[in-house]
Formats: sequence, C-alpha cells, structure tokens
Amino acid sequence: MTLRLRLTALYTLLFGACGALLLGLSSWIVHRQVNRTLPQGFADRALAQLDAQYFLALAGMLLVAAALGYLMAGQALAPLRRVTGLARRVTQERLGERIAMTGPRDELRELADTLDGMLDRLEGAFDGQRRFVANASHELRTPLTVIRAEVEVALADPDASIGDLRHMGEVVLEAADRTQCLLDSLMVLARSQQALPRREPVDLAAAARTAVTITAAEAQARGIHVSLDLEPAPLEGDPPLVERLVANLVENAVRHNEPGGRVQVTTRRGLVRVENTGAVIAPDDVRRLAEPFERLGRDSDGPGAGLGLSIVRAVADAHGAALQLVPRAGGGLEATVTFPVAAWTIDRPLTHAA
Repeated sequence: MTLRLRLTALYTLLFGACGALLLGLSSWIVHRQVNRTLPQGFADRALAQLDAQYFLALAGMLLVAAALGYLMAGQALAPLRRVTGLARRVTQERLGERIAMTGPRDELRELADTLDGMLDRLEGAFDGQRRFVANASHELRTPLTVIRAEVEVALADPDASIGDLRHMGEVVLEAADRTQCLLDSLMVLARSQQALPRREPVDLAAAARTAVTITAAEAQARGIHVSLDLEPAPLEGDPPLVERLVANLVENAVRHNEPGGRVQVTTRRGLVRVENTGAVIAPDDVRRLAEPFERLGRDSDGPGAGLGLSIVRAVADAHGAALQLVPRAGGGLEATVTFPVAAWTIDRPLTHAA
C-alpha cells in the first residue's frame, strides 16, 4: 500500500470510530427512552427501523470519511511529490535545481531545506572533483611531455654522444621523480578524504620534531632559521596522516620562504602552528592556498605539486580539526591546525625542544 492509501485508511478508521461511538451512544439513549414510553410491540418495531437507519448512517459516514481522507492525504503529501520529482530529475549534469519550498516551517519544509542543502554540497563536490581531475591530468601531462620530448630528441640524433644520453637520462629521471611525488601526494590526499581506518596515539610535538629534521638540509641550504616551541600535544588519530599534516606545514614554510628567512613551529594541546616569512600574500588569495594544485603566483616548475596545504586541510577535516591560514603583515603565512577536545589524550612525558 502506498503512503496515501495508508493515511486514507487511518483517517477512515479514526472518523469511523468516532462516528460509531457517537451513533452507539445515541442509539443507547434512544433505546432507553423508547422502551420507557412505548408498549413492547411498538417499541421493538420502532427500534428495529431506527437501528437500520443508524447502520446506513454509519456506512455513509465511512464512505464520506474515506473520500475526505483520500483528498486530505493527497493534499498533505503534495510537497513530498515535489521532493520525489526533483530527486528523479537531478543527475550529475543537473545539480542546479532546488525545491525552494515556501510556507510554514514544518517538517516538510525542513525536509525540503535539508535536501536543498545536500544538493548544494553535492554540486560543490562535483565541481571540485572536475577541477581536481583537470588539474591532475595537466600536472601528470607535463612530466610525461618532458620525458617524451627528451627521448624523441635523443632517438632522432644518430650522432648523440654519451654526454647527450646521460643528460637525457637525468632529465627523464627528474621528470619520473616529479611524477612519483605527484602520485604519492594524490594517494595521500585520496586516503585523507576517506573515513579514518584507525585511531592511535600520536603526538604533534614528536611529529613536528621529525618534520624539522627531515627538512633541515633544505632549510640550511637556503639559510632559513627554524625555531621550535614544542609542548606535548598527544592525540588520538591516524599517525601517518597526522605526521603528514605536520610535515606538509613545515615543508611548505621552508620551500615557499625567502632566502635567509625564518620559520617558527609551535605545538600546544590540540594545536600546531607554523609561521614563516616570505612574499606578501593578499587576503583574497589566502582562501585559494588550500585548493589542490594552487600555487598563486609561483611557477608551475617550482617545488611541489601544489597539494601540500590541500592535504593538510583534508587530513584536518578527517580528524574533525580546523585549518586556519592568516597572511602575515610583513610577508609570509601563519598556518594553524586546531584539533577538537575529543581527540586529546593524556599527556605523555616528552623532551621539550627550543
């Protein structure tokens, strides 16, 4: 049975029960009165005719109740038919339609608004997916084009020397490394956008110390001074993803800094903050920094694939944390990730670094 028929049956049952109760009460009163005032023979015939009329009245009441119930159910379910029709029409190519239901803020209005909000999120997700696929294809095409061009040039020159072939091999190897780094970043990004498979103890201070150690050679080569202000910040989360989040913040601060610049890494309970000097960033451009493959004014041949901060945001979202990017007045960026209190764990003894 459809919902409309079930509602009709319910309305009919309710109206019929109320009608039967009223008719039964009326029949009882009339029976008592007739039995008191009329002789037995006349009373029996009169009451028999009256009972037949009551039965016909009850049957007619049930028919009217069923008809009115069917109309009322249809009127009440009309907004649901609009929602169903929209759900049938919506596809990946037609995500712009909305119900935009008006009227009182009842349960149906709440359902329609919830569905509209879901469609807004789906439209944004599909748009982001399309941009991501297009950017990823472009990023992968660049090193493949370099590899193909170098190999074709080397094969087209019958007099190519050992030096030429070695140069070709070095260029191909560099392009292959770039492709491998991009694929690794894409895998981390895809994994961080899924539900966390596990939650284990991990410390932001330990992750920050490891990240600084890994980037020490690069920072030293560019004359960048890295200072630490670490306090124990144990969490429950996915250790590899949390460590990647902190490492990306530190690597981003070192690579996109100015020669001789500074980096400050700070950890507190449920918080990691990385500040760096560098070029001045416009406030309107900050929102774009966490988008995949976004480099602002940097050359596409620069270090990284533009996925560092987007991975940070994805990992933060997976842990219920919030990423905040604030441009520094003198140039550079302040990136802060704040984890929810529910993710904190009891402090463990750690060696402080400064």
